[in-house]
Amino acid sequence: MSDITAGSAPRDPYRLGRSQAHGLFSATGHGEGGPASKFVTVAYGFWIFLLSDIIMFSAFFAAYAVLSKQTADGPTGKDLFELTRVAAQTGLLLTSSFTGGLAMLATRRRSMAAAQFWLLLTGLLGAAFLFLEVQEFATMVNEQAGPSRSAFLSAFFALVGCHGTHVGLGLLWLGTMMAQLWVKGFRPEILRRVHCFSLFWHALDIIWVAIFTLVYLLGASS
Repeated sequence: MSDITAGSAPRDPYRLGRSQAHGLFSATGHGEGGPASKFVTVAYGFWIFLLSDIIMFSAFFAAYAVLSKQTADGPTGKDLFELTRVAAQTGLLLTSSFTGGLAMLATRRRSMAAAQFWLLLTGLLGAAFLFLEVQEFATMVNEQAGPSRSAFLSAFFALVGCHGTHVGLGLLWLGTMMAQLWVKGFRPEILRRVHCFSLFWHALDIIWVAIFTLVYLLGASS
């Protein structure tokens, strides 16, 4: 049977036109569902930011890989790294990533009490992680193993310190977002910020796993 019959419009096999009212075979450039939502575009833009951040960390990793043996006859990673403390840091950060995911689920259920509880627990775990990291840095400096001691230590403090700075900024972001969520409720812009924070926190988790493996485990075993 012919696609074109008397009194009927031809079919659009590729769905280029939305409807007869919008013009047959008229492509809008936005797809059948229209332009992407604000949530999608914000998340996409934040992914671009995270990729740029990962590129920066890649440069720090590359510098550490080149300078990890340049100890200037000073202490090495085997002399300085305490794997027990680093393992505790890793457990805290991984757990905070899990609680952050639970906070995301609570916001989707529009449960204010649960969302605030899991976000607060995420912040406390992140603060405990940061406290252990600052304690490690202070111990190394007191042992005359600061960043000026050797190229190895300069690269180590730069890489791990950059990650710690991101965690600290993430905690400030988390506290601000909790206050906004409490005052303004589950508005679309607040939900977008919670989603972006979750992406940011998970990215820090992945970077820390790389630091734990490539810096601490390899350094302690060398």
